[in-house]
Amino acid sequence: MKSSVITFPGSNCDRDMDVALKKFGFKNKMVWHDENELPKCDLVVLPGGFSYGDYLRCGSMASKSKIMKSVIDFANSGGLVMGICNGFQILVETGLVPGVLLRNKYLEFICKNVFVKIDNKDNPYFKNLDKEVFEFHIAHNEGNYFCTSDQLKEIEDNQQVAIYYSNEDGKTEEQFNPNGSTKNIAGIFNKKKNVLGMMPHPERMIDKSLSGEDGSVFFKNLISSIK
Repeated sequence: MKSSVITFPGSNCDRDMDVALKKFGFKNKMVWHDENELPKCDLVVLPGGFSYGDYLRCGSMASKSKIMKSVIDFANSGGLVMGICNGFQILVETGLVPGVLLRNKYLEFICKNVFVKIDNKDNPYFKNLDKEVFEFHIAHNEGNYFCTSDQLKEIEDNQQVAIYYSNEDGKTEEQFNPNGSTKNIAGIFNKKKNVLGMMPHPERMIDKSLSGEDGSVFFKNLISSIK
């Protein structure tokens, strides 16, 4: 399986994602944002970081980079595109997934481990997983997912919520919401479920001795489900 990680000025999780993808069997290439064409691949990842220093709105300038036309075309043709943290912000700026990401509820940068509950396994990202609650890491200032009531109804009707913030037992109550996101939403899909945007970082949880292994479960399952 081949993957491409897009690097923007200010990306800081692109190498982490490269390490994670290669560790679990992907043949990964790093693609600079100023390139015009994607290499042939099965998965494109928009990594975390602070693209363009988060000037204007987070992800807004990166969404206009040259490579994004190819990424959007790839997604619209059914290709798998995953945006993590700043990558999620870029996805909403392109319109590949609905909604917006606002400043965290208490206007503070959040950096900690959280639990998330998978809501929908009928997709290539979570298909065949034998668990529903994962511990991942978050590190963001603008992770507060917001959408209109009409958008929320459409998202829920189409089963586009990917994961919710929860506790370790999978309870998705307000007290387990770290940033004020609408209904504890931590990640969403597009309608076809081939595009996934989420704030938590699975690539930071791939080593039992350093962090945790829930990210390992995620990546092993991902490569297995798209082979």
